[in-house]
Amino acid sequence: MKKTRRNFLKNLAQGSAVIAVGGASQVFGAKSYKRIIGANDRIHMAVIGCNGRGEAMAPIFAKQSNTEVNFICDVDEKARTKGINAVTKAGKEMPRGENDFRKILGNKDLDAVYIATPDHWHAPATIICCAAGKHVYVEKPLSHNPREGELAIAAARKYNRVVQMGSQRRSWPLLTEGIKALHEGAIGNIHLVKCWYTNQRKPIGVGKTAPVPAGLDYDLWQGPAPRRPYKDNLIHYNWHWFWHWGTGEALNNGTHEVDVARWGLNADYPLTVTSAGGRYYYNDDWETPDTQMITFTCPKATILWEGKSCSSFKIQNLDRGVLFHGDKGILLTGHNGYTIYDEKGTILKEIKSNAVIDGRNTMSPNEGLDAVHVADFLASIRLDKRPNADVETGYKSTLWVQLGNISQRVGRNLAIDQANGHIKDDKAAMKLWGREYENGWEPKV
Repeated sequence: MKKTRRNFLKNLAQGSAVIAVGGASQVFGAKSYKRIIGANDRIHMAVIGCNGRGEAMAPIFAKQSNTEVNFICDVDEKARTKGINAVTKAGKEMPRGENDFRKILGNKDLDAVYIATPDHWHAPATIICCAAGKHVYVEKPLSHNPREGELAIAAARKYNRVVQMGSQRRSWPLLTEGIKALHEGAIGNIHLVKCWYTNQRKPIGVGKTAPVPAGLDYDLWQGPAPRRPYKDNLIHYNWHWFWHWGTGEALNNGTHEVDVARWGLNADYPLTVTSAGGRYYYNDDWETPDTQMITFTCPKATILWEGKSCSSFKIQNLDRGVLFHGDKGILLTGHNGYTIYDEKGTILKEIKSNAVIDGRNTMSPNEGLDAVHVADFLASIRLDKRPNADVETGYKSTLWVQLGNISQRVGRNLAIDQANGHIKDDKAAMKLWGREYENGWEPKV
């Protein structure tokens, strides 16, 4: 049987090569991995969305071994310039700027894309890129609504593409070690997991209809979303707090901690979901909750997520974190390290990371730890394997928090079908499983 070069690399994956990035490391396979990679294994990338997170991630991709960022795509000319400059400042060749990412997908040399657009574009762009034969790294949340997440999975599988969601904690080595300890019974049977995110965001005011700024393609920015007039308090960040385009703090940040909680419990879907909260701090256009408590009941445990967008008071002296309660102890993780306590609160094990992590930084909490997740994505393409945060993993973690938002919006507890995660016996809630689209923009697989 003839072996292809890719199969040859895949067969070597049981070796011991280590890719080191930014002070962190991850094992991927073959001892001679770096020497084997040749010109045919160079990965050519496009970055889509560069105003904030994309601007930080573009140079991280560009600095990876045998990887080039050839295109920077953004509907805003200023954001495109930011992305291009970020790559060139990293000492790499200047990428080509493009307004509409769809125009570059016919390039046969383009292998993969990174998507850091507003939430309403995440899944539609993923589906379009998979259909064009490109691998996808898409920021969390995977989708604006659960139906789009299902379509993203279908697209990844139909076109056999690697799709990685930006839940980078799945690749953080010390956190992975902590989760392994949980699975091995370090704190016994887990019965409660508390997650939280804190920040002190300012009011966004009451927007006024205004002319679209020069250099911004607002029609393309809206893309799949039904058209609404441009207002002066929407772009570039405040769209997060409008249901039409964003998903609130729950999906903006809660996705990370809920993903860790779900990972620690090995849970696919919750039994029930309920949410309470509201926009309490300011009288402005902000629609999603600034204060929110989501409760997930599971067969043997309860998960709580606490979101505080307008209160920077820390919990357990951490701006964000996850606390696992077991019958034999507690495990606390804030970022990459973890601490295990016995039933009386005595520290049994404390694993600290030397990485400086800013949990409230919207661009990058830590470049080195972002790079570990990027490296996993690139290795998954080269070795034809599922990434650490595969699209199905990303879908489930995104879905949990989406269910919290649906509960918040309909004002009641939701019962969840354990076979597929759908909402049971609640037609009004299931109407929020999907959304309406601008005519001609409906995502299809």
